Amino acid sequence: MHIATQKDAETSVMSDPQISDGEKQCRIELAACYRLAAHYRMTDTIYTHISARVPGEPGHFLINPYGLMWEEITASSLVKIDVDGNKVADSPYRVNPAGFTIHSAVHIGRHDAAWVMHTHTRSGFAVSCLEEGLMPLNQIALQYYGQIGYHDYEGIALDLEERERIVEALGANIALILRNHGLLTVGATAGQMFSNMFYLNRACEIQESTLAMGRPLRKIDDTVIKRVSEQFSQMAYDDGDVALEWEAQMRLADRLDPDFRD
Repeated sequence: MHIATQKDAETSVMSDPQISDGEKQCRIELAACYRLAAHYRMTDTIYTHISARVPGEPGHFLINPYGLMWEEITASSLVKIDVDGNKVADSPYRVNPAGFTIHSAVHIGRHDAAWVMHTHTRSGFAVSCLEEGLMPLNQIALQYYGQIGYHDYEGIALDLEERERIVEALGANIALILRNHGLLTVGATAGQMFSNMFYLNRACEIQESTLAMGRPLRKIDDTVIKRVSEQFSQMAYDDGDVALEWEAQMRLADRLDPDFRD
């Protein structure tokens, strides 16, 4: 699609008076998530996905247009679909079927998880290939101790029957390691979801670097692991801290290029 045509289509979406203020804000924050993920190099060209439930519209969520790089995504280019994969608003774009399968699974099964992010980062992929998964080797990793599920690889996520198993593996956790595949995080807000992914990926990077040194591991005592994980659980959804972090991320997104709001 030519850029001019793309921009014309996107502008018409955000200027539509029939779109609620809640959806417009959701679109802006979701577009920011894509731009920030591109900035932090958590992309896989046009693949992988971030989605958000549309406020006030049960069964509807927004997801990236298939074919756009993440640094190209704007609020208006996001595609609104239902849990059956049908577009519920006009859009010149289509949706990646595998992205629909994974994200619709979570939106159907976890009503508290309004925001879902899935990545194929190098470090996330590497850790997903280890039998041990994420190891409690450092403070950041302990944020996910007892808060992460694992889902065995079944192939490219095109089978809708896999959705039940994805939801079962995620459980009530804030994160899921898709074995031999990548990472997934959820949150009630954009800030929660993005923070969960940012630090989960960072924990994977640290683990990858630690194991690459080939030196004896300095393990953390079990009692300390449990104490720190409890501390993180108490802090996990502190709206003040998460809000401050997300406000800072939004300022960064605006400095990178404010056209994501279009």
